[in-house]
Amino acid sequence: MKTATHSLKRLRHGVLAGALLALLAAPSAQAAPPAPPSLSVQAQSWVEVEPDKATLSARLWENTPAVSTLEETDSAALGSARERLEERASELITAMESLGIEQRAIHAGSLNVYPEHVAGPHNENGEQEPLMRTRLERPFSVELTNIDQLGDVLDALIGAGVNALDGVQFDLQDREAATDEALTKALEKARHKADLMASTLNVTLGPVQRIEETQSPIFQPRMMAMRAESDTVGGGAASDYRPGTIRIDAGVNVEWALRGQDARGRPGRVAGEPEQ
Repeated sequence: MKTATHSLKRLRHGVLAGALLALLAAPSAQAAPPAPPSLSVQAQSWVEVEPDKATLSARLWENTPAVSTLEETDSAALGSARERLEERASELITAMESLGIEQRAIHAGSLNVYPEHVAGPHNENGEQEPLMRTRLERPFSVELTNIDQLGDVLDALIGAGVNALDGVQFDLQDREAATDEALTKALEKARHKADLMASTLNVTLGPVQRIEETQSPIFQPRMMAMRAESDTVGGGAASDYRPGTIRIDAGVNVEWALRGQDARGRPGRVAGEPEQ
């Protein structure tokens, strides 16, 4: 009996303690200040810049004579093909240097060797015997910091007898400056939109509460087609290579605190429409 009475007292004390804690916590919760008013704006912008750097890629190769797949490639044939390839590579480099291209801007890749299957002549039964030859290949790239040299360099590559011209990649010498400009324009646009919205709603922008990128400025070099036009006025052929422009996009989300009579009377958040 005493045990039951003691347990009942403990339960009663626990209920009273819980009620007391709830009463103490209630004023604290009611006293929490409302969320301060704010304005959030999304903005996107971009810059279009003309490339001031180009990298041309080309390849030279020489083949050994095709022989039966049952035979091994003659080492002398391999040596002869390599000698011809190195001679042509040297002529190509000389042609580039004659145009004023610095030696460090000319990159000659390592020698690559590829076995190739080719179709042979028909035998008496009308069947084609498979043949094998070896291709020795060297890739080349030329970096230009003067786009005006592009036409002359392409002509020199073709004149040097390149087997393949893989294209031209246009780039910027100072990528960071271009991406910084795109981001700056996005922030300026966000500020302009915020000023317009605050003025329309008769509130005043306070300090910036939060800044985030919704789209980081990303720069990617582009492979672009080249356009050649004939100079009908001069009667000759003139190559006009137009790299166009490279676009860099950036996006931001900026949140400001709001001040002013209307802002104090409107707790909560005024959100701007996302940029389409």
